[in-house]
Amino acid sequence: MASNTSPFASTQPASAGSDVAGDVLHRRGLMFILSSPSGAGKTTIARRLLAEDGHVAMSVSATTRPMRPGEVDGVDYHFITPEAFERMVAAGEFLEWAHVFGHSYGTPKAQVKAGLREGQDYLFDIDWQGSQQLHQKLERDVVRVFILPPSIDELRRRLTGRGTDSPQVISQRMERARAEISHWDGYDYVVVNDDIDVCFAKVSQILAAERMRRTRQTGLIDFVRDLME
Repeated sequence: MASNTSPFASTQPASAGSDVAGDVLHRRGLMFILSSPSGAGKTTIARRLLAEDGHVAMSVSATTRPMRPGEVDGVDYHFITPEAFERMVAAGEFLEWAHVFGHSYGTPKAQVKAGLREGQDYLFDIDWQGSQQLHQKLERDVVRVFILPPSIDELRRRLTGRGTDSPQVISQRMERARAEISHWDGYDYVVVNDDIDVCFAKVSQILAAERMRRTRQTGLIDFVRDLME
């Protein structure tokens, strides 16, 4: 499948480059990655960011898994066939992709790159493997945040408190959590979620600071030139 015929290439996000957090200068968008072991609070923080910050959008992945009740194609995921997914892999149309529990997931490249140029920020809920792939391909646009639980005992308590998993599944999640935590040093920021409000505030501060990096303020050169004339 050629890149210019990707079913996702025409998806254009709203521009956020001229008015983010009161900025008057155009800036390049960023890819804001949140990772954590299951139960550490990543999903809660991601949902709150999306609800409270109008300039960040969730990156919509493509997947080969069946659509679940209540999901919407193009909103929750781009649901495609395994054959279409493999064609996109072969054409290099994914920023990152992986096979997880018998299904494939990937981040379409075209829509994200177009949005970044316009100043759109994207939120990614991906694991360490996906984070590394994105960082290797678009390092300057990537901000990686890892969320830790305050303790292993507290993590187990949170998983058990959900009441949705059997003891066997919880044990599997705990084993996976330890493996994920071992990659903590592969992230730019690490935040301990002992209090969800405090943790959210810290994550928001990271996002705000990263938006103001000089290298992302693409309008600065002309602005400073005008000041000096």
